[in-house]
Amino acid sequence: MVAVNQRTRLLDVVIHIGHVGLDYVTATEDELVIGAATTHAGIARSTTVRERAPLLAKVVKSIGSPAIRNMGTIGGNIANASPGADGAVALLALGAKVKLISVRGERIVDLDKYFHGYGETVMEPDELLKEVIIPACNGGCRWRWRKVGQRKAGVCAVISVGVAVQFDSGVCHRARIAMGTVAPTPVLARRAGSILEGHRLEAPLVERAAQAATEALADRDGLRATAWYRRRLAEVLVRRFLNEVSGEEEGIISCPGSS
Repeated sequence: MVAVNQRTRLLDVVIHIGHVGLDYVTATEDELVIGAATTHAGIARSTTVRERAPLLAKVVKSIGSPAIRNMGTIGGNIANASPGADGAVALLALGAKVKLISVRGERIVDLDKYFHGYGETVMEPDELLKEVIIPACNGGCRWRWRKVGQRKAGVCAVISVGVAVQFDSGVCHRARIAMGTVAPTPVLARRAGSILEGHRLEAPLVERAAQAATEALADRDGLRATAWYRRRLAEVLVRRFLNEVSGEEEGIISCPGSS
């Protein structure tokens, strides 16, 4: 709607899908499912989301203003394909998938393969984003997230970083590090996560992962920060978060099926 208001995008038809039955939150032992038309405020209020995906519940509270959170939806946050989409960063860290539907059927796409470029996705012209699917943890999951901006509320991020790490007897079983406003799309630092998996998060390994996370950043200055500043901040935040989750109990999620 910003693009429409600024006359940079002209639309012949606008269809409201707020009341077509896509506003819901359900959960099974294996996954959390959120309808694409669920508002950010609705997600923040959901006890199920707070219990199963507290990282997402925290992140949606930072999106826009109360008025925007009451109208804006998780599906819109993703389908808009902005590099600064806070919800997308949280969902990338959580390993989410999206369900796309059309008259030809439906398909499920990993979110880290959904974004193609600034404002571009893999969706076909006749497809609709129906659901966001978040897999359950099979053990203790620890997470951190921070958005850095020029003020504390109603702000587009200079950079945002989300980290979700699953441990098994002190060993990293899965690590996902996601960042926003650092490239044309929200990004998942795959190599940084792979460095950590199968190991204890000791200082030399954490340092390697923090440095590797910066490989996902675009090497160009932006409107809100230089590439150098974003790179430095990304490395500092990733290092800090990994050190915190390796040594603290805060942020642990006890998921169904875990001991």
